[in-house]
Amino acid sequence: MEKTPWAFISGASGEIGQAIGTYLAEAGVPLYLHYNRSESKLDRLVQLCQERNVPFCKLQADLRDPAQIAAMFAQMPSPPLLIVNNASADHVGLFTDVSVEMFDELVAMNVRSAFLVCQAALPAMLRERYGRIVNVSSIWGLTGGSCEVLYSLTKGAINTFTKALAKEMAPNGITVNAVAPGAIAGGMMARFSPDEVEMIAEEIPANRLGDPREVAAVVRFLLSADASYVTGQIISPNGGWYT
Repeated sequence: MEKTPWAFISGASGEIGQAIGTYLAEAGVPLYLHYNRSESKLDRLVQLCQERNVPFCKLQADLRDPAQIAAMFAQMPSPPLLIVNNASADHVGLFTDVSVEMFDELVAMNVRSAFLVCQAALPAMLRERYGRIVNVSSIWGLTGGSCEVLYSLTKGAINTFTKALAKEMAPNGITVNAVAPGAIAGGMMARFSPDEVEMIAEEIPANRLGDPREVAAVVRFLLSADASYVTGQIISPNGGWYT
């Protein structure tokens, strides 16, 4: 390819999304920055793109709505060949309290949206016989988490989706991988008190929470041309918490 391909990052306004966007902007990768409600959180990333003359486009969409996903892709002046399905919603609570409405909403956000984004992106990748897809999962998709059964279910589905799609796309030069972070500072960990965070950190062999940049570094590699023989993998940056 003569030109650097565009990258699409869903949930680019979150901590991990911003870290991924920063790494890619520093490398001169044109960016589609998705957000739903937190546009202002993209300001620092937008400033970085402007300072480095990196093309970018902000895209607003509620990924629970298939029509908004389709409209978002229709706005893109050039199809992305690098996809990061990072947007996600969490759910904490007893399994017996999960309603059908909660189930449908989390599956729509965490599973169906990634499925539909991939469907929208793949025609261009197949034409180019090149593409990189990275799905951001969770350690709970590998191990399961008590009082996070619904969230664990959706992230487990993403892991299996990743492996199956990777096998189907491999003959076309398209890789599909997932990154399953452990306990990462900020984001979903913000609901815990400092004492609770300290207790969690003590359970981790690295004796600390991860940094969003450490997740982004793995994503950056998987999006690179150097990762052409890495596909169908679930990589978990978790400080040795679970191996």
